[in-house]
Parts: sequence; structure tokens; C-alpha cells
Amino acid sequence: MSEAGRFEAHEGPEGPGDEERRAGQPYESDGQPYEGDGDRGENGHTGEGAGGGSGQDPDGAGGPGPDRPARIPTPRASVEDGGRPLPDLADPDDLAPVPLDLPHDVLKSLLGAWALAACSAAETAAVEDHLGSCGNCADEARRLREAVGLLHQPDSLDLDPGLRTRVLASCLERRPPRIPVPEWARPYDAETARLDALLQDFGDAEWHAPVRLRWFESDAAKSRRTTVAGVIAHLLSVDGLVAVGLGLEDPLTEVVGAAVRQAVGPAERTEAFWRTSHFPPTRSVRGPWREQSHGLVRTVSFTGGQAGGLAVSYGDFELPLHDAMLDRAFECWVHAEDIAEAVDYPYQPPAPRHLNKMIDLATRMLPTALARRRQTGLASPARGRHLGIAGEPGRSLRLEIEGAAGGEWLIPLDSPAAVASADLEVAHVALDGVEFCRLAAGRVSPEEAAAGQVGDREAIRDVLFATAGLSRL
Repeated sequence: MSEAGRFEAHEGPEGPGDEERRAGQPYESDGQPYEGDGDRGENGHTGEGAGGGSGQDPDGAGGPGPDRPARIPTPRASVEDGGRPLPDLADPDDLAPVPLDLPHDVLKSLLGAWALAACSAAETAAVEDHLGSCGNCADEARRLREAVGLLHQPDSLDLDPGLRTRVLASCLERRPPRIPVPEWARPYDAETARLDALLQDFGDAEWHAPVRLRWFESDAAKSRRTTVAGVIAHLLSVDGLVAVGLGLEDPLTEVVGAAVRQAVGPAERTEAFWRTSHFPPTRSVRGPWREQSHGLVRTVSFTGGQAGGLAVSYGDFELPLHDAMLDRAFECWVHAEDIAEAVDYPYQPPAPRHLNKMIDLATRMLPTALARRRQTGLASPARGRHLGIAGEPGRSLRLEIEGAAGGEWLIPLDSPAAVASADLEVAHVALDGVEFCRLAAGRVSPEEAAAGQVGDREAIRDVLFATAGLSRL
């Protein structure tokens, strides 16, 4: 644009020239009088082609000459200047949706979207008004709403771990079993069934997923790397100790051969199985383990529970059969959690009444574990006259287990033969039930155990480390 075509917007206060301009009269610009020589259009612009948007008039329409300043078009009138009242947005009637007048076929086609809450406000109002007068559409809408409720996917597809027990209990109330499972064998029955259900859909990748077994030995953390199939082979090997105690066939005889006679403890039997197998364990190990677990439950059931006191040898110690079955249930749950962690699958703790029995077994084994630690110099020596006095009250620690499987146990500190006494309580430890079991399984170190502690610090440390020492391969 040339210098003559440039202009600046007038932003100052109105003066006499502004009134004359609005009235179509000559006015002065920069001190010079100016005569308008064109017809003013409807929009207040001068000339025929006014409002072309360029700020200049077309040629031959009275455009500005070289000695005339550019003419500025007046602004468009706003709706506020029209004199008409503006709508009141605060009036709810102005915001209400316009009712739709839709035919029956269209309203019927909207029922699915209405059931899914996908209609607009106007469509929803039209459909709901129609449902009040059309019985067929009302029935269809009700069925669609019920179907929508079935589309909701539950948060978890995993069954409640106590569901199996509740179903069996309900069935057995109606028809008692001809050969019932003894009460002390039911935790093993439940935990092997849960692990078997976890394994049933595993593919080759899951069976060969790496698993690290962990335990404590001489107050030091130990670990052993294997696979999911190797864990099941480990359970098969150690459960075989119970099978041998019941007079059943040892599952390791076919795999290990004569070397099984030298493998007397859980760790030795497992290492012998892993070492002498022609191939690494695969999914084929599930069948023998499953058959053996069924055989153990079936055998103890046929004895009518009378064999509960039968001794089962673990090499360097023995357990009565009812405690050995509880021990195997505990190991089955712990290793099932190892497997579930390896394949990134959630796994729940045992039913509270079964977990309580496992905790009780661990607390009953703690006095012997404390004595063994004291013999090896790992625990502080017993104090005073309470050492070795069988049947006499001795210093005790109160173990409080929180949660649904919880309770309180008094643990004698100075001798397995001593009697726990509340009068001689020197310390109090509080732990969650699952946390205590994971400490006893070697999955949590004594330093990491979230325990509430009051009293003799040495006694508390000895009990926590003795609990971790109950773990083994």
C-alpha cells in the first residue's frame, strides 16, 4: 500500500468531527476540510463498492485521490445496539432440551443405546416418554437393561481360596462322606488342590520359567535357582518322605535308583532328583506329584485318622504324621507362591483356620530351634536356674499373631522342656499371620520382619532368627 493509502484507527474520545461523520457531514482530518462525494450505502460506507474488505474503494467509485486521505469504514452494529432484549441464560426454560417428536420405529431403534446410557438428553427424554405408553417397548427396554448388567466383567477371575472348602462343607452336610479326610490332613488336601488348579493351564513357557528358592541357614540367606517344573519335582521328592513313612512306594526309586538310600533329608533327596534325572524336569512331573498327593490323602483317610502319631523321618529330626502333613501343606503353599510370582499370577494365602494350624506348628517347633541355635553358639545362653529344668516355669516370650488366623502363644526361651509362664514373660512380639509364615519360610529376613517389639531385645532377636531358621530347601 502507498503512503497515501495508510491510516490509523481513531481511538480517542469523540469530538465534533465524529458527530458530523455519523451525520454524513463534511469533517476535518489533519486540519483539512473533507467533502464526501459519494452516496452512503446501507452499511454506512461511502461509495457503491464500500465494504470490499481492503480499506480502498474500487476504481471509478469515488476512491481517494492522491491528495485525499483514505476513508475509514464504520464498524458493524453489534447485537447489543439493536434495541432487542438479550436472552436470560439464568432461565432454566431456555436451557431445557427441545423435545423430539420421533416415530415409533426410530424410538424402538434407540432402545439399545438408551440401555447403555449412550443417548443424548433429548433422545433419552423422548425414549422414556415413549416407554410410558408402549408396553412392547417397555418390556424390550427392561430386557436390554438386564442384559447390560451381565456385560460387567468382575474385577478378578480368581476364585476365593475358601470357596472349595465351603462347597465341600455344604455337600458333606447333606451327605457325609463314607471315608472322611482327617482334620489334620485337610490343609494338605486343600493346598495341593489349589496348586494343581494353578498348574493345569500352564504351557511350556510357564513350566520352564525361572524360580529362586530361598531359605535361611546359620543366620545367612541361601538360595537355589530352578524352574517351575523343578519346584514340583522338589515337592514330589520331599512328600515322598511321608509316603515312605506310610509304607507307600518311594517316588524317587524309579528316577534315582539305589542312590535314594543315601538321600535321607529333604535337601539331599531334591538334589539327587535334580542331579540324576536324564532331562530337566518338564510338565511330565505334574502327573506323578498329583498322583502321590492323592495317594497320601486317600491312605490317611482309610486309616481313620489313627495313624496321626506315626513318625516321619526328615533325616536329622522326626515329626508325627499329623504334623508332617501340616508341614507339607505349609511347603506346598509357600512354593505355590514362588511359582505364582515367577509367572506373575496372584495367589492367596490359605484359609484362616488352616493358616492358624501352620502357625501353631511353627510355634511348637521354636523351643527346639532355639536350643539348637544355643548349642551352635548362634543364640545367647540361657540365664540362671531355668536352664534344663524340665517341667518348671521358665522365661517366656509372648508371640501375638494378628489377622484372621491369629492368636497368642507363650514360647519358653531357656529349654524345650521348660513350661512357658506368663509370670516370667520377658518380651512381647506382634506379627501379622502371613508375615510370620513368610519369615518361617525364609522369604523375609528377621531384620525386615515388620514386628512390634517390647521387652528383652536379645530374646526377641533369638526368636526371630530361630523362626527364620525353620526354613529349609
